[in-house]
Amino acid sequence: MFNERITAWMELAEQRIEGKFKEVERIIDQNQWKVIRAFQKHKVSDYHFAGSTGYGYNDRGREVLDLVYADVFGAEAALVRPHFVSGTHTISTALFGVLRPGDELLMITGRPYDTLHKVIGHPQDGKGSLQDWGIIYNEVALLEDGSPDYETIGSSITTRTKVIGIQRSRGYSWRSSFNVSQIEEMTRFVKELKSDVIVFVDNCYGEFTELQEPTEVGVDLMAGSLIKNPGGGLAATGGYIVGKHKYVELASFRLTAPGIGGEVGAMLDTTRGIYQGLFLAPHLVGQAVKGSIFAAAVFEQLGFVTHPHWNDKRTDLIQAIKFTSAEHLIAFVQGIQQASAIDAHVVPEPWAMPGYEHPVIMAAGTFIQGGSLELSADAPIREPYIAYMQGGLTYSHCKLGVLTALSSMMEQGLLK
Repeated sequence: MFNERITAWMELAEQRIEGKFKEVERIIDQNQWKVIRAFQKHKVSDYHFAGSTGYGYNDRGREVLDLVYADVFGAEAALVRPHFVSGTHTISTALFGVLRPGDELLMITGRPYDTLHKVIGHPQDGKGSLQDWGIIYNEVALLEDGSPDYETIGSSITTRTKVIGIQRSRGYSWRSSFNVSQIEEMTRFVKELKSDVIVFVDNCYGEFTELQEPTEVGVDLMAGSLIKNPGGGLAATGGYIVGKHKYVELASFRLTAPGIGGEVGAMLDTTRGIYQGLFLAPHLVGQAVKGSIFAAAVFEQLGFVTHPHWNDKRTDLIQAIKFTSAEHLIAFVQGIQQASAIDAHVVPEPWAMPGYEHPVIMAAGTFIQGGSLELSADAPIREPYIAYMQGGLTYSHCKLGVLTALSSMMEQGLLK
């Protein structure tokens, strides 16, 4: 299927990463058992999969789903709903739920992911952003090595600081994602300075990549998307918020209305997919992590700079690869699309995507639109030219995507 050179690169990479895969499999096992134990504790049965309509009163499947998520994530409460349209919407709901005019949101992991810039907004921008509502925003840049600047964080926390924001994943930046131990240390540090501060984590892409989740080590509130890791490739839409009961309840009032919260909301036949997706998620996340390790090993062999390296500890799905030109980057993303089962015939081109500040190219041949637990790749067209590959419901598909991308680059004379 591939020429001898590409086949040789594949075989060499797989020999190198064999031991690393055993580490991933141990994490898969522990997280799979944790999910199953939560299902068993709450006696999940097939009647919990029934859909509800209208107000969705007394939807026992929805209620138990929240309990299962809370247990899996080591939290007091959870709000798991198909009514969240994206990870950005879920994060926005959590932040608007707990922040009030005059409060400060302090991000301590640098500038957040591009789509949150519009949520943060500007004072009096008239678009309903956080700052438009009088919420103060500040951020602390990371140090050059990508670690938190604890000295500046300490001097930045004031009496008005209500929420400390942590973005676990790298977003569109060339830094390591934060592992759970690092998040625990950040949480401990800020709580010692201001005990009543709310620590919030954007957990997108991080679920089930480690043995613990941030809410198990002191984080107060956390949000993520069901079309990423925890949806297991089956949840058709939605998001989750987990954490302390009082903060999850405040977020639920923002999702629906004050006094209504999570007591209503028709699940519209999505419940089975959300449950079954959660059941499958630990295994499928492991497949995607293996794919990222393979991609790093192959491209490092060819002299490209990758982040993380193939042998680094993994705490999210994303594999960043740095290219030398826009042409290299575009050819790589188009090659990932060519390997898709869905829309393989479509040729991605950069475009002005809503919520992003630069043209973005996306390979997204997925069963769930935007489902980034499935094999996908995207990149802003700006220097340095970095592609961000993530997902893959099977390792075989991840491997096919990487090898097809190499073929695409080779055919265009971009790979020596």
